[in-house]
Amino acid sequence: MNTPLLSPVAIVTGASRGIGAELARRLVAEGYAVAVNYASSAAEAEALVAELHGLGGRAMAVRADVSSAEQVRALFDATEQQLGPVDVLVNNAGVLKTVPLAQTSDALFEQTFGINVRGTFNTMREAATRLRDGGRIVNFSSTTVALNLPGYSVYIASKAAVESLTQVFAKELRGRRITVNAVAPGPVATSLFFDGKTEEQIRTYANMPPLQRLGEPADIAAVVGFLVSPAGGWVNGQVLRANGGLA
Repeated sequence: MNTPLLSPVAIVTGASRGIGAELARRLVAEGYAVAVNYASSAAEAEALVAELHGLGGRAMAVRADVSSAEQVRALFDATEQQLGPVDVLVNNAGVLKTVPLAQTSDALFEQTFGINVRGTFNTMREAATRLRDGGRIVNFSSTTVALNLPGYSVYIASKAAVESLTQVFAKELRGRRITVNAVAPGPVATSLFFDGKTEEQIRTYANMPPLQRLGEPADIAAVVGFLVSPAGGWVNGQVLRANGGLA
């Protein structure tokens, strides 16, 4: 095992692109060594790691399907061996497909809950014994939980579960000085949001918040950056809706 260096260590799931990649950049800029987790986008993850190395950061790409408890354990093992003990876990990995409830297949239900809920559960359960005291866990919910939009039933249900897990786990870690919070973005300009939407739908969503624009990955990374910083140390068991005032 390599000797751990002094820089704090973070795992970011689903970090090969979009919000996750921006989170990795933000954390490296703030002095973290970052494990860039990915499920299938190996080339993008390796390119991001190369970019982070170019910025003078310590980073590594780790393939793991967060819906698998065994692969999550391996993710923590690899991170500890190459970067050091873990201080921060950001559960960014997620899947979103919009289908009316009556038309939702068993496969889509299983995939959505497998990644969004079981994935968050698996990583938090592992973090319970692997995260250093004083650490930070940030999960990802969604502002759709507050909007109850048609077509989002299974996705909303999965994110509502994440919010509940977040609030309970924050209390169960009493005495460890570990905070557990969730960020619930509104529409953010990423492929996850754009996929399957018409230009008209995108314009409609962009105009919904009082600030009249889509969120950017950097907007969400800034919120996560606050939660994992000393300044966010008194925020615990909360859901922060970062959505420009949409809900």
